[in-house]
Amino acid sequence: MDPPVPLVIAIDGPAGAGKTTVARGVARALGIAHLDTGAMYRALTAKALARGVEPTNAAALAELADGTGMTFAADGLVVDGSPVGPEIRGREVNRWVSTVAAHPKVRAALVAMQRRMMAEGEIVAEGRDIGTVVCPDAPVKVFLTASPEERAQRRHAEVEATGEPANLEDLRQEITHRDQTDSTRETSPLVPAEDAVLLDTTGKTPEQVVDAIVQMARRVTARDR
Repeated sequence: MDPPVPLVIAIDGPAGAGKTTVARGVARALGIAHLDTGAMYRALTAKALARGVEPTNAAALAELADGTGMTFAADGLVVDGSPVGPEIRGREVNRWVSTVAAHPKVRAALVAMQRRMMAEGEIVAEGRDIGTVVCPDAPVKVFLTASPEERAQRRHAEVEATGEPANLEDLRQEITHRDQTDSTRETSPLVPAEDAVLLDTTGKTPEQVVDAIVQMARRVTARDR
């Protein structure tokens, strides 16, 4: 008999759809690990900006990615031995993260890290290509969406929490541009997996969305026993 497939809950979706809040809630409810792959691309972008590496320089970014160590602890992402802070949610990172994430060699390096982390046990993984590329065999796949207006409101609150000023209309335009960039890139475009459950989070509380995904996961684990 084949060994059981590890419980991997893949949560994908565009910026501001609620992935991080929901993924944390699902992981907490089920008592399993949480992997925020978007934070990995953000952290690499922040590191590149701090070192003066141009976000369009594919070769330099690939080298930087290969030389960067990332792990997830209980309190979040640890890069090169140090926990990351709110700087990865700042305006400049928001502006450039899609450009950095579009480079194929950067994605290859970070996907390899993500797969190593996911091999360690049950996990809720969130990102843009978890169900399509990183773990296409995940037993539970969810694609979160929300209206552009609601997503801009969420990102506005997120940026203001870092202490930076934020203009709601500018953020809405940035989200629209990022959607276009992420969904049309050649490597791992942002698209729902064919077998993903689509969940529109517009007007829903995080608790409602978390409960829906937890119920999916429990049905899968009960079926596989």
